Amino acid sequence: MSNDVSVIGLYILDVLGRPVERIPERGNVEFIDEIRLTVAGTAGGTVVDLAKLGLKALAVGAVGEDEKADFVIDRLERHGVDASGMQRLSGVPTSATILNVRPNGERPALHVRGASDHFDVAREDWDRVLAPPIVHLGGTGLLRRMDGEPSRVLLEEAKRRGRTTTFDLIAANEETIALVEPLLPFIDYFMPSIEEARIMSGCDTVEDCAKFYLDRGVATCVLTLGGEGAYYAGRDGTAFRRPAYRVEVVDTTGCGDAFDAGFIAALHHGMDPETAVGFAQAAAGLVATGLGSDAGIRSFEHTLDCMSTWPRPA
Repeated sequence: MSNDVSVIGLYILDVLGRPVERIPERGNVEFIDEIRLTVAGTAGGTVVDLAKLGLKALAVGAVGEDEKADFVIDRLERHGVDASGMQRLSGVPTSATILNVRPNGERPALHVRGASDHFDVAREDWDRVLAPPIVHLGGTGLLRRMDGEPSRVLLEEAKRRGRTTTFDLIAANEETIALVEPLLPFIDYFMPSIEEARIMSGCDTVEDCAKFYLDRGVATCVLTLGGEGAYYAGRDGTAFRRPAYRVEVVDTTGCGDAFDAGFIAALHHGMDPETAVGFAQAAAGLVATGLGSDAGIRSFEHTLDCMSTWPRPA
């Protein structure tokens, strides 16, 4: 059975707890309402949401040979993801994060980089990894072996094969642009947060940020603006800003990954740009209503209904 999308990059086990008001002193205990384990990361969170939205998705990343890896692979398969592209690497732990979610939604993190630093896509795997019509690379910045030239070569090959390429990153700083800029001519949809876009470009306004990346080869920028919505700008001159939906936010973990998944699903279904951004925002809004990167999203139809009925600021 052929896949609709290949999701390459950062796969993490998240351990989340909420609400965390303080870390107890010495060996004391604080009681909280909820603890969850989820598959997360700029690829992992996206691929799970894509499966929940009804796409046939291939997961391409790496885990260790530990109990965390067992959980990640099991959860991917339970969601209906094709996990045959996941590598199990010996001698390194599965990448994992402990997230202490505060009552206001902030989420200070403790992270083990682990297997994702040792992941790469071998040329002999290109035929399988690049077979789907949409190829998403997520996690640049925390893919030590994959970052830079290996990512450029992979995206260039994806474009040579006629694939639609989408891209997101993580943990951007002023140096990250050196990793990202060579990739830009091979990216159809560039989907960072506005904070990441500003840090890498040195630009201030949303419009200037988008122009920076368009001038360097990206076909379309889709910048997430948090509670202010999203901004879309294409080389064809299409540009618009769309306000966010009003939802009761529980946890923003994975909202960017859900936006990516929603937008990719919209591409798969042939939606026009404004509808695609709205659908992506609805997917992100659903994830914000629960704990963890896989919260909220039930199905394509449910997300479409939320997009049609949820209120937006006037």
